[in-house]
This record gives sequence, structure tokens and C-alpha cells, in this order.
Amino acid sequence: RLFHRYRDLAPQLVPLDYTGKPDVKVPYELIGSMPELKDNPFRQRIAEVFSEDGEGNMTLDDFLDMFSVLSEMAPRDLKAYYAFKIYDFNNDDFICKSDLEKTLNKLTRNELTPEEVRLVCEKVIDEADLDNDGRLSLEDFQHMIVRAPDFLRSARPASPPPSIDHSKHRQHTLGCNVMHIVYGKPNCHLERSRNTI
Repeated sequence: RLFHRYRDLAPQLVPLDYTGKPDVKVPYELIGSMPELKDNPFRQRIAEVFSEDGEGNMTLDDFLDMFSVLSEMAPRDLKAYYAFKIYDFNNDDFICKSDLEKTLNKLTRNELTPEEVRLVCEKVIDEADLDNDGRLSLEDFQHMIVRAPDFLRSARPASPPPSIDHSKHRQHTLGCNVMHIVYGKPNCHLERSRNTI
């Protein structure tokens, strides 16, 4: 079934017979237009991570790997590994503040001020950075996922009292929304993006 979906994206490129292992790549422009990805703010990054060429152009094997990980049946640790890779925009094997800024801006469609982005990123680092090096390793990221229920209970904001600065409450709420995405739980910005990792 997935082979036919892959071929339907570019029938002029993808042959019916794969016994000769043809060197075929479907361009990112077609991959990114798929229903599972087109409304996802991370669609280009997802395609880049799963593509062998790192540019989002996918072989059949790349395509099958992507759908395997996006499947609800995929193990949580596998999803966590690829989520980490997707959020690691500069490919340095860490999620640093610049990676978090890009993640947050994608989630919120660039609706935040630079100060709001800075405060939310600091909160995420403070909550998840085990060795206090100012960035998240894969180990930090996996540990954060393991303790997700406790974090979400402790970090979930209540309605702000009238005396509270609403912009600060908004920053706290957004910090929790980022954590929802890290844990693979959709928020209001991704309700239509069911397959976000």
C-alpha cells in the first residue's frame, strides 16, 4: 500500500518494477504536499531527517522508514530518537537554544516576541538540562520524556489571577506547549498534524 502511495506522488519517476533497485528519489515538493505532512510546521525538517540526501528528496526506503516511525505502532524510544533529530536543526547532536527558538517559532507561526521566545527556551532548558551545559543531549531528551507525566502535572499553568502579568502567564503556557510537542502530544497549533513526532 505504501509503495503505491509513493508511486502516486510521481508516477512518471517511480517504476512499477523495483527488482532492479532503481535509483529514484521523489522530490521534497511532492513529499511535503502529502496530507500527513502538508499542515505540519515541521514537514520540511521531517523530510530532511528521513531522506538519505538530507534535503527531503526521498527514496522508497526513506519513505517507508518515515511512515514506520510516524506510525502509532512505533516504539516510543524510536519516536523519541527521531523527534530529537528533527528538533536538532543544526545537526550537532544537541538541542541548543537556537534549535529551541526555531522549534518554538514554527509551533507558534512566529507570533511571539523575541523576549517571549527567549523566556520559553530558558524554561525548557532549565527543566530538562541534566548536566547544566546549556543544551539538551539525547540522554537529557529521553529522560525528559520518561518523566513527562510528572513534569506536565507540575508545569501545567492554572488560570492567572487578576494581579498576574498576562504576558508572563502566556510565556509559561507556551513553555508547557513546547513540552507537549517534545513528548509527542499535539497542542492547539498542531491539531491537524496528527503525525507530528
